Amino acid sequence: MAKRIVIIGTGIASVTAIKAIREIDSGSEIYLMGQEKFYPYNRIRLSKGIFDYLEENNILLQKKEWYEQNKVKIFINTKVLNIDTDSLEVILSDGSKVKYDKLLIATGSSNNTPPIDGIGKEGVYTLRGLDDALNIKDSLSVSAQVIVIGAGIQGIEMAFILHQHGKKVTIVELQSRLMPLQLDNKASEILKDIMHGYGIEILTNTGVVKITGDTKVAGILTDKGVELKCDTVIYSTGIKSNKQLIVNTKVETGRGIVVNNKMETNIKNIYAAGDIAEFDNQIIGLWNIAIAQGKVAGYNIAGKETVYEKITPVTTLNAFGISLFSMGCIDELESTKVLIDEDTNSKIYKKIFIKNNKVIGAIVIGDMKRSPLLKSAIEKEITLGDVDLSVDELLDKLKNNK
Repeated sequence: MAKRIVIIGTGIASVTAIKAIREIDSGSEIYLMGQEKFYPYNRIRLSKGIFDYLEENNILLQKKEWYEQNKVKIFINTKVLNIDTDSLEVILSDGSKVKYDKLLIATGSSNNTPPIDGIGKEGVYTLRGLDDALNIKDSLSVSAQVIVIGAGIQGIEMAFILHQHGKKVTIVELQSRLMPLQLDNKASEILKDIMHGYGIEILTNTGVVKITGDTKVAGILTDKGVELKCDTVIYSTGIKSNKQLIVNTKVETGRGIVVNNKMETNIKNIYAAGDIAEFDNQIIGLWNIAIAQGKVAGYNIAGKETVYEKITPVTTLNAFGISLFSMGCIDELESTKVLIDEDTNSKIYKKIFIKNNKVIGAIVIGDMKRSPLLKSAIEKEITLGDVDLSVDELLDKLKNNK
């Protein structure tokens, strides 16, 4: 049993790891360290609740007394500068050092800052943490026109919330379609048409080269030479893992910290989980995957050997009067067969990707009840046999094979 477990990062992977550790090990010291001034909170509620009463205690992952009850010494507003893997110490920004027997790095990710002239002007925001949300909320009280840069899931959810509260919204996306990582061209066009019906202006295949205005944003200049006026810009253009902490160590990195299926790094007694962890050459950056990885890391830290089983990435959108999900591999080049069913009038679209008689991915608009069925088929690698079927026939077959 480890005498002291140090966990860096205060997201859902860390809290889940603590729960797993305490299932088995009630005696080890647990030190939880986070750079933010808040106790661990639910980040996925930030964009949806931007106009709500945003207060730390309303969105906590666990009540503050939970940490004391589980013998967790929590350090908020604490920056870890470095890790000495030889002496098994973490070095804090005030120069102090904390010893560890086992270490979990769960420092998550940050939003990319696009290389746009004027990106630092007043009135330009990104949403990653509670402070960001509070700053955006304050600005929106006097804002009328908002430009959202990036048409991923967060950008579209933000556009929906802003529209609901009477803001004029324009989305600008560098790629050729909305949610380019999750949707194909047809699904993107359906979503685009629906959003247009709500008065959202959408510019795809469009880059932003400059934020205009003196010290405060007055608009943007696109790569087409078009200037658009606004009083607020919110950008969401992808994420990058927060791996600065291990730059001066021998911990193996790629896009993130490389881990095996036990969430172990290449350095003994150091683990990683969540948005920082690169497993099988992938960083998925989804909530349910961070939970699963945190649990596996916690169990292995506590001595219960557990392996991480890959989880099918699922992205869902409930906005603009529709339900949409995308899961698994949606690359036609990776598929041996693709089944499509669409009803343009009722905005229903189903596309199932099959490889070697197994479902590997799906895009569905307007039929959320199919999501668990398809997710199960992908994860269990169910062999379909004859796939010369319609989408609904295939789904009925999967339902009968449950």
